[in-house]
Amino acid sequence: MIAHWPIRQTVVVVYLLVCKFLQGTPPSPFLRLSSIDVIITTDPGSIPGYGTSNGSDSKKLRVEDRMEAPPSRVLHIRKLPNETSETEVIALGLPFGKVTNILTLKGKNQAFLELGTEEAAITMVNYYSTVTPHVRNVPVFIQYSNHKELKTDAVSAVQGGGTPTSGSDLALTAASSPVLRIIIDNMFYPVTLDVLQQIFSKFGTVMKIITFTKNNQFQALLQFNDPSTAQQAKIALDGQNIYNSCCTLRIDYSKLVNLNVKYNNDKSRDYTRPELPAGDGQPAMDPNMAAAFQGKDSNSLLGKIPGALSPLNAAAAAAAAAGRVALSGHSGSSGVLLASNLNEEMVTPQSLFTLFGVYGDTQRVKILYNKKDSALIQMADASQAQLAMSHLNGQKMYGKVIRVALSKHTSVQLPRDGLDDQGLTKDFTNSPLHRFKKPGSKNFQNIFPPSTTLHLSNIPTDVTEEDLRLLFSNAGGTVNAFKFFQDHKMALLQMSTVEEAIQGLIDLHNYNMGDNHHLRVSFSKSSI
Repeated sequence: MIAHWPIRQTVVVVYLLVCKFLQGTPPSPFLRLSSIDVIITTDPGSIPGYGTSNGSDSKKLRVEDRMEAPPSRVLHIRKLPNETSETEVIALGLPFGKVTNILTLKGKNQAFLELGTEEAAITMVNYYSTVTPHVRNVPVFIQYSNHKELKTDAVSAVQGGGTPTSGSDLALTAASSPVLRIIIDNMFYPVTLDVLQQIFSKFGTVMKIITFTKNNQFQALLQFNDPSTAQQAKIALDGQNIYNSCCTLRIDYSKLVNLNVKYNNDKSRDYTRPELPAGDGQPAMDPNMAAAFQGKDSNSLLGKIPGALSPLNAAAAAAAAAGRVALSGHSGSSGVLLASNLNEEMVTPQSLFTLFGVYGDTQRVKILYNKKDSALIQMADASQAQLAMSHLNGQKMYGKVIRVALSKHTSVQLPRDGLDDQGLTKDFTNSPLHRFKKPGSKNFQNIFPPSTTLHLSNIPTDVTEEDLRLLFSNAGGTVNAFKFFQDHKMALLQMSTVEEAIQGLIDLHNYNMGDNHHLRVSFSKSSI
């Protein structure tokens, strides 16, 4: 039977007598005295069955309430406030050791927390027996669970409202996959596979990474060696910025439990199989770029990126930001790119200047004389080169998927005087069309991956929606949607495919609309 103590003072007296009986040893929440189970607590309302039920407790005592559960690394936490987050529950356990799993039963204001060891759980229970735990200033009740571990099947059954009981075959669940799905929001600077590896490896062994673009967003799948490490990384990094005020990590668990990586290159990597090929048309990691990510110069980044991944220590923050070494020009890598698999019948220096100019000021373009499906493109600096590579590698231009990689060349050489190279090389150094010449230009804040939606600006007041739809349709493709901004000087225009949008930008950026109004075209992150 359970002794219910009607007043707080009596509970405290019993508590002190038991402490004396144990010669000062803090008692666990359940102590067997003769045939009576006495619940030691300073909160009478937390005693099962005491007072009126509040919807988070059943009117009948559950099995775990009726029995004295032996020590377990799984703890049952009850009377949680409404809308308590997993992070708040985990915070109760972190001072005592590694938290390896969690299951919240939000409809019942309860949670199950699994610690790394039984010793950590015992320490936690003993501590909270003497110091009442609070979540959002509300006292909560913690006891051992009859479950020895949180298992990973029957997710829907548990979350649908079922309450685990002793002897039940119903399994508890939480994060079960070692694979995380990562989305980068506000990616104003390039985030590469190696940057992700540097950040996430601080929590455990990163086995595999696959990066890709979906819904016009840079995404990645990253596999740890075990689910608990994945959970720790998610808790610490979800919502954090890689760089100050941008490149925000959005992390969730993947339904996959194992990644199948075929190639080791700048898009995918299996760290357990270094012998994998780079793959057809996929560049392997440039040695200069690899060196940049392995740089350990403490002066290269820290202090320049305030607020980057604040939960991590200085060393981790340096590693997280290692990708900025090349951006700052400290790695020795140049601003020259090699674009390959181009449509040699269609591509021109001007078209490459316009497309790559979305991500930086293109200085020179040289289509290779003996390999006209490849070109060298010199950007203003290494930062802009990496931006262009990050956003344009794998995009379709003139019907072909182009490949963009860092070049070993440090500059693009102009043809010697008097030598006719058939117009394959062009110098754009003094072009008035550079988007990023002015320091602090708003264009720096509007760098987005190629998308179906184009942002149009500098539109004359007498130009109509029909005029612009016809203009872009004639460039090739279908205009799916259109929207003027309030002042009619800007608009959003949506093509049916990203390739059509790329084509429209190449053909119509700087198009003369009359009266010296030159149309400005860029990619947009918005949709219509």
